[in-house]
Amino acid sequence: MSNAFHNKVAVVTGGSAGIGHVTARKITEGGGTVYITGRDQDALTAAAADIPGDVIGVRADSRSADDLDRLFAQVERRSGRLDVLVVNAAAIATAPLGTITLDVIRTVFDVNITGTIMTVQKALPLLADGGVIVLTGSMAAHKASRGRSLYAASKAGVRALARTWALELTPRGIRVNVVSPGPTDTPGIAQLAATAEEREALIATMATGTPMTRAGTAEEVAAVIAFVASDAASHVNGADYQVDGGYGQV
Repeated sequence: MSNAFHNKVAVVTGGSAGIGHVTARKITEGGGTVYITGRDQDALTAAAADIPGDVIGVRADSRSADDLDRLFAQVERRSGRLDVLVVNAAAIATAPLGTITLDVIRTVFDVNITGTIMTVQKALPLLADGGVIVLTGSMAAHKASRGRSLYAASKAGVRALARTWALELTPRGIRVNVVSPGPTDTPGIAQLAATAEEREALIATMATGTPMTRAGTAEEVAAVIAFVASDAASHVNGADYQVDGGYGQV
């Protein structure tokens, strides 16, 4: 896929670290221009500097309509169009039933559902006919895990959005797909652990629940996102690629 994104323009939200960061790198390695977003300017600047090629960091919060307007206005001014949109920004929280608060509900759903909807909707006027939208889902939508009901429900919603949008965008030839990571060692997962020891224990627990006996990597998930976003997947639409090491399959 050395030239898979030649002359393509992409936006990857949540591109400061983890899966989004590696996905952006794969797009530039394939010859594309990529805009990455994040909420922390320092982390965003460092991430953009770390990726070779034509990469632009734009501070944006997917919950903010104004931020999204500024993002896509910058893409239009500099590049004139958009070919690939990877909606990767997400919020994860552990909240067992009985401890769920309105603030936690808002945090998770404002990013994972409202943010996803508004990001795609704001991008549509700029997205070229025949373009591609990839939404980052989660195996949490398919397999239960204690304390993750909010996250699971939000990611199930992402899957439902993709199905409907794939149908609605058929007249424009825009493909919409989901890539759902299973247990994956990323900075986002690390945030669920208070200490390095807890993080190691969490990763070990994820590994034992997977037939491949290890957690996945951001590189492995990003490789599938890059494939789905490329012309090599030109007849893939409305699908959910589950990159989970067999976690939800056996």
